[in-house]
Amino acid sequence: MKGGDTMKKLTTKRILAGLMALTVLSLLALPAVVGAQTDDPFGLNNAQINGLSDNTDLRGVIVAIIQVILGFLGIIAVIIILWGGFIYMTASGDSAKTDKAKSMIISGIIGIIIILAAWAIASFVISNVGNALNA
Repeated sequence: MKGGDTMKKLTTKRILAGLMALTVLSLLALPAVVGAQTDDPFGLNNAQINGLSDNTDLRGVIVAIIQVILGFLGIIAVIIILWGGFIYMTASGDSAKTDKAKSMIISGIIGIIIILAAWAIASFVISNVGNALNA
């Protein structure tokens, strides 16, 4: 019986992995479907990374890089929260899994708080340095 249970778990995992891959691929293809009437469906002709190409001074480049890095960290924190929620929903009453999921969700929330604090500190320092240099 244990072999059958293992096969059932592997099959379920493969189905879930396939559904997740299909969801991600369909979300990636969505801009092409929505923008089908344009010559540039993915918007690559007007692409900019958060204004990096507009900044010529060092302070503007540093601000743009910090914003990009904090944006990626925010995305990772949200993914951790979502993954913890997925584990919590699929725990089926297993206390070890629910404890792991709760700790992942709490870690993600703490991560978002740290990222927001880092953004606030960086914005404060950069604006004050800019005011001091311009004065």
